[in-house]
Amino acid sequence: MEINKQPLPKLYDEAQDFMPLLGTDYVELYVSNSKQAAHFYKTAFGFQELAYAGLETGLQDRESYVLQQGKIRLVLTSPLKSGTEIGRHIELHGDGVKVVALWVPDATIAYNEAIKRGAKHYLSPITEEDADGKVVRSGIYTYGETIHIFVERKDFKGLFLPSYTAWKSNYNPTTTGLMYIDHMVGNVALGEMNTWVNFYKEVLGFAQIVSFDDKDISTDYTALMSKVMSNGNGRIKFPINEPADGKKKSQIEEYLDFYEGPGVQHIAVATSDIIKTVRELVSRGVEFLRVPDNYYDVVLDRVGEIDEDIVLLRELGILVDRDDEGYLLQIFTKPIEPRPTLFFEIIQRKGATSFGKGNFKALFEAIEREQELRGTL
Repeated sequence: MEINKQPLPKLYDEAQDFMPLLGTDYVELYVSNSKQAAHFYKTAFGFQELAYAGLETGLQDRESYVLQQGKIRLVLTSPLKSGTEIGRHIELHGDGVKVVALWVPDATIAYNEAIKRGAKHYLSPITEEDADGKVVRSGIYTYGETIHIFVERKDFKGLFLPSYTAWKSNYNPTTTGLMYIDHMVGNVALGEMNTWVNFYKEVLGFAQIVSFDDKDISTDYTALMSKVMSNGNGRIKFPINEPADGKKKSQIEEYLDFYEGPGVQHIAVATSDIIKTVRELVSRGVEFLRVPDNYYDVVLDRVGEIDEDIVLLRELGILVDRDDEGYLLQIFTKPIEPRPTLFFEIIQRKGATSFGKGNFKALFEAIEREQELRGTL
């Protein structure tokens, strides 16, 4: 696996690299029907088949399909019988992210360092081997039932992990231009944001690079607070959200109610041509949030000159924001599961290292309109 060649923000002096992290290795979702979910991610998002594990490879309790696009690897896992931990997780939370796997030089050192600094044990270091070599994995809990798996693969030449076989099918739609995971956002309960900020700082050596309070992220009805944590090389960024007091139920509270606990709210994936990517995603049936059309009447007054045609951005609903380093373009899907929980962000950075603060009000008003339709505002 290659290191992401994404534009990196400045190195943060506060980050401690006692546990070197090379990047995101994979994201695993527990889903009720992995075969159908794989078809969806192929069709709608342009992910490509990579590997498979299940009854045919010796597993008895689960099956997993691995998809890849650019440097993004998704693992979709379903139980094969009742009474499994995977099934219990799906029953409680619905389909959602269980594992955020981190690529490391040494999974044993990463685990020992994390446990020493107060992490909750999930998986002691184990070595998995087949004809393509060996992989060492270990794991700890983060917020809710989400886990981080440390993956050491320097002695492995296979497709994904030992016990997985190549997955081949006759249905392979083209990619949509998604390149790598830019950041992943976690939602936690009121009063827990700083607990998890400290977890990432003390256990994994991250630094806080951005902070938003309810003055930054609020509408007439709802509000939330957020802090962004990054490892030292900037390849892994985890914003942590918690609700703030508002007149009505915020999107974070809605998520926590329907996910029934803390979890991954959204996955932000990067593209080098957001207009082309979003146009392709729309043609495949992906639904996006829409801000009011008058957003585009004044956006250039706020962000200044950009390379893109504002007419096309208006047509597709793409948002723009600028910081001291440049500007970014972003758009958010509607929830992709029956419960209003997990969604995706598509982002293109043109120098900017921020997260779209100037778009928050318009975006959250769009989310509130969706909440109102669901009767959960």
